[in-house]
Amino acid sequence: MESTTPNWQPASLENNILKLVPLQESDFEALFEVAADPLIWEQHPTKDRYKKEVFQLFFDGALASKTSFLIIDKVSGKLIGSTRYYDYRPEQSSIAVGYTFLNRAYWGSAYNKACKKLLLDYAFQFVEKVYFHIGANNIRSQKAILNIGAAKTGDVDFDYYGKKLLHYEYAINKAEWTNQQIV
Repeated sequence: MESTTPNWQPASLENNILKLVPLQESDFEALFEVAADPLIWEQHPTKDRYKKEVFQLFFDGALASKTSFLIIDKVSGKLIGSTRYYDYRPEQSSIAVGYTFLNRAYWGSAYNKACKKLLLDYAFQFVEKVYFHIGANNIRSQKAILNIGAAKTGDVDFDYYGKKLLHYEYAINKAEWTNQQIV
């Protein structure tokens, strides 16, 4: 494992269908246009994130993390969502991936798996384990994360501005990941 702190926001990660590029302050309006769909957030613990003032909190946190990405459809060049790394723990050789959302037109397609593959392939150059935290009522995302080989490891309460929100924790180890072929 590398002894220096990895760059958790490389200039670009890409494959044949999508590209992840670092989130910039100037991206707010374009990303909010994607996020303004209430159905994206219906199973999420923060169900009103489609509202501009609520999304602003999400965006500010993403920007401050310096580990967030826009998800771009390479064919159309269209912005289709966002994702990020968080909770890097070098002493445990782990990081988490999450805060991901996609335009509904891309649900049920190869885009979520392709995004996670890019993030996991990059992360496993530096850590041995990647975690995912998914809201207890977000059945769609729970199924999606199981489909890439993650396993549920427990429950976690996240503090969201003084309110505890139950999330399920999933993880995948580097050894398990390298033995899979996710396209």
